[in-house]
Amino acid sequence: MVIIDLLTIAFFIATPVLRDTGAFLWIDYAIAVLLAADIAARGLASADTLRWLRRPTVLVDLVILATLLFPYWLANFGFLRILRLWSISRNGIIWIPLRRHGLQRWEDTGRAIVNLITFLFVATGFIYTSFFRAGSGFSGYIDALYFTVATVTTTGFGDITLPGPWGKLTSIVTMLIGISLFVRLAQLIFRPYKVDFSCPQCALQRHEPDAVHCKACGFRLKIPDVDD
Repeated sequence: MVIIDLLTIAFFIATPVLRDTGAFLWIDYAIAVLLAADIAARGLASADTLRWLRRPTVLVDLVILATLLFPYWLANFGFLRILRLWSISRNGIIWIPLRRHGLQRWEDTGRAIVNLITFLFVATGFIYTSFFRAGSGFSGYIDALYFTVATVTTTGFGDITLPGPWGKLTSIVTMLIGISLFVRLAQLIFRPYKVDFSCPQCALQRHEPDAVHCKACGFRLKIPDVDD
């Protein structure tokens, strides 16, 4: 399932380039069938269907399914398909190998990387759809990706800019969100590792792996060994 999801995401990323090819619709509808089956199975397995439907990840998947079923009518929203990567990262499946090999300390860092990559390609898709589609296919998409990365990293070479007030507003939003995600990733990489364990008395969530007492209230903790 993880391999299928990753191949699906690769297709979503390449959609702007593949949209005019003969195989596009075949692949698009095949993925729609798989996604619909996945959504239906999760819905049937849920104890409370209405509550399940209100989950952000489910809503994202339904939007993605709509863009797959109507690829030309909803072409301008095709860039939202990459949100499937975020949706997958939230259900925990792709982090199971880390936990099995005692590398769960890198799970939060991995989630931050996924969030950053998701944002980069969502922004790239939006910018391509709104400003660079006239550049046609691969060339236009690379221009959009180049502009997004240069903006998020605040490099700002200035060789490619977005025209008009909407272009400036898009650049501002891209910079603000991108910098926030970069800072979050840097914090996770360089800050001391902590485990998630709720203190029974004050509910503080994060503690050092070898903590004996809660640093907030002094309650004696019984944190399970992280290798268990």
